[in-house]
Amino acid sequence: MKRAAAIIFRSILLIFFGIVIGVYLSGDDLQGGTLANPFAKGDKLERTIRLVKEKYVDTINMEKYEGDAINNLLQNLDPHSLYLPPQQAQSINEKLEGGFTGIGIEFQLLRDTMVITLVYPQGPADKAGIKTGDRVLTIANRPFSGTKLTFEKINNTLRGEKNTPIDLGIAPADGSTDFKRCIVTRGPVSLSSLDAAYMATDDVGYIKLSKFAATSESDFRSALSRLKIEGLKKLIVDLRGNGGGYLSAATSLADHFLPKGKLIVYTKGVHEPRTDYFATDSGLFEQGNLAVLIDESSASASEILAGCLQDQDRGTIIGRRSFGKGLVQEQFPFGDGSAVNLTVARYYTPSGRSIQKSYKNGVDSYHNEIAERMQKGEFFSAESNLKDTSFRTSATYHTAKGKKVFSGGGIMPDVFVPADTTLNNLTIQRINNRQLFTAYVIDKLQPVIKQYQTDNDFVKRYSVTDEELNKFVTYASASVKNIDQQELAASKPSLKRLLKAYLGRFQWGDNVYYHAINDGDPVMVKAVEVVK
Repeated sequence: MKRAAAIIFRSILLIFFGIVIGVYLSGDDLQGGTLANPFAKGDKLERTIRLVKEKYVDTINMEKYEGDAINNLLQNLDPHSLYLPPQQAQSINEKLEGGFTGIGIEFQLLRDTMVITLVYPQGPADKAGIKTGDRVLTIANRPFSGTKLTFEKINNTLRGEKNTPIDLGIAPADGSTDFKRCIVTRGPVSLSSLDAAYMATDDVGYIKLSKFAATSESDFRSALSRLKIEGLKKLIVDLRGNGGGYLSAATSLADHFLPKGKLIVYTKGVHEPRTDYFATDSGLFEQGNLAVLIDESSASASEILAGCLQDQDRGTIIGRRSFGKGLVQEQFPFGDGSAVNLTVARYYTPSGRSIQKSYKNGVDSYHNEIAERMQKGEFFSAESNLKDTSFRTSATYHTAKGKKVFSGGGIMPDVFVPADTTLNNLTIQRINNRQLFTAYVIDKLQPVIKQYQTDNDFVKRYSVTDEELNKFVTYASASVKNIDQQELAASKPSLKRLLKAYLGRFQWGDNVYYHAINDGDPVMVKAVEVVK
């Protein structure tokens, strides 16, 4: 069915935009007769494209204009039907498939020098001996540091085909004057969809997912199994900021929490018959207290998982109202690497609700809706959310045990926790945008790391002192002018959390970052309280 739909849809695009038919199949010229196809309604578009290609005064990138035309058509359907140029389609698919081709690093541009801030385990750079903190001074024996670097220039230099080498001249992170050459062969770099997995208390485990990718179920299974060995009895799943991904990944994760036969979700559309997804008997956490954390950036597959668990009364949903995306896309690729993401169905939670928010006022209004929520105070009050027109419907829905739930505008959490303004105010945003937390770690805090043998030792024993925080503020003030002192004072605990988190990430990666940043986080505090 889906293969047939793909063929039909692509045929329609070809007819209407004349990408193939108008240029290659029609032998008629523009001055004479009728185009040789029976679809008269396509004549104007087809002829216009041919006219532009053959008669326009200047040379133009026709491929771009065809892409724009297709995208305009799709965006008039709904906000999530999109045309993807080849590079964008490749990038999205690589991330969802769990990897990409590269050298496997993250970096920061500091004083016109590229500094390595993260090395992906088992990636090409890791295998070549590159370490966090290393500075790249030369590439291919030519000066690189001090050449007016930009992020675009660095990315273009590092990018290349699989199995091609790049010669990096490295100054080691330990500050020694030793210079070493590292030949790194570009290759596959694994990307886990799981950001963090650790024990929040003696018996409460924490798992954070950034997306629902091809590897999500296996990543989750491995993390959960490891945490069970460490004493996990209760679980917190963090979906904040998770914009979704594969429907199959969401149903696979939901399967871990539900007994066999429970409905997870169902999908249907005009051309897609209803398809039900049920839990099997392979779940690893069908018993035990469970909390799921969401916010306004939790969308699509995140909402499928949260909505399913809420409807089945399996766990407590904590945080703020989710994004509100209840549409299912399928990707239809073209031969040049570009693709169309077309909405083919809606999904419905077990109680029968669609949580898709309205897009009747256009794409811009749709994407600005989150900012409007904040302006109306919805980030700070559960009552403000329920006043939203999305929830003023005659339809009512209930969980398996009879609790009322809402449709039409995202998942409303069972326990509302307002946004932490001390962690996301303008002052912290300005500091973060300039990457000053990591810069300070590179410049000042690397000796601190050597005092801790393990990540657990660091998390338990290290804390940012008032003196260290004052030094950081002085450091940041050199780049960020006119810092709001009132905001700064209110954000003092959050600044300490962030500084510790970035220091931990520099040495041990994202797991330590989230462990540190969650220490004192109001949503996390409430979640631990609920599952206990």
